[in-house]
Amino acid sequence: MPPPHWDTLRRVLVNAIAVLAAAAEHEESSKTLYVILGGGLAVFAVAVAAIGISRHDAFPPTEGAKRGVMALALVLTLATLASAVITA
Repeated sequence: MPPPHWDTLRRVLVNAIAVLAAAAEHEESSKTLYVILGGGLAVFAVAVAAIGISRHDAFPPTEGAKRGVMALALVLTLATLASAVITA
């Protein structure tokens, strides 16, 4: 069973996306945010892959760094997905 804070985080994110989607519904939205976030996610993915391939025996060097890379990937992915829904 996931920790209780994950349920709270999920509810907050779902509510935020719903509110932003409702606000964006009334006007023609620009895809700029999605393009910027998607590009940032792609650059991040290529950078992590390049570093991981070149330093496969010691990347990430610590458990904290591993969690940081995963957290950044999660945040970038969720932000990109949310912007795709909002600007759709």
